[in-house]
Amino acid sequence: MSETTWIAGIEEQLKGKLNLDATALDLNADIPTLTLKRDNVIAAIALLKDSGFNFLTDLTGIHYPQLKGSELGVIYHLHDMVKNHRLRLKVFVSISDPTVPTLTELFPGANWMERETFDFFGIHFKGHPNLKRILNMDEMNYHPMRKEYQLEDGQREDKDNSMFGR
Repeated sequence: MSETTWIAGIEEQLKGKLNLDATALDLNADIPTLTLKRDNVIAAIALLKDSGFNFLTDLTGIHYPQLKGSELGVIYHLHDMVKNHRLRLKVFVSISDPTVPTLTELFPGANWMERETFDFFGIHFKGHPNLKRILNMDEMNYHPMRKEYQLEDGQREDKDNSMFGR
């Protein structure tokens, strides 16, 4: 079965059973990627788990400050071990409401991945059993992986940022 055939089947299954109208499929990446809305993510992942994607490889966050209204994202990597298919799911939320439902009911191993994502990006996982910082100090009032701070001193004149891709 070709790459596009099984991915098109997954997309049609999600759209048909869940009435997902806001699914975006990207076939240009190394792993096929589906972008979902926050309200659909649990139902979609439950359906995918039942259809064979029963291994949550990774869960992490991302910050795109230039995307107004959907600055923060959660990325899920699922793996169908039998067919050796990998799938990436993305959900984007506003920085003013950084809340996504927890996956701990479906995948207990998501517990620590969600805590790490909360710690570094400030994304709240609604329904998480113990959402608190996991690697950074509790006293930190910021999330270090957000792109909210300059990388270097903006007053320096001895550096040409164009040499560093900035």
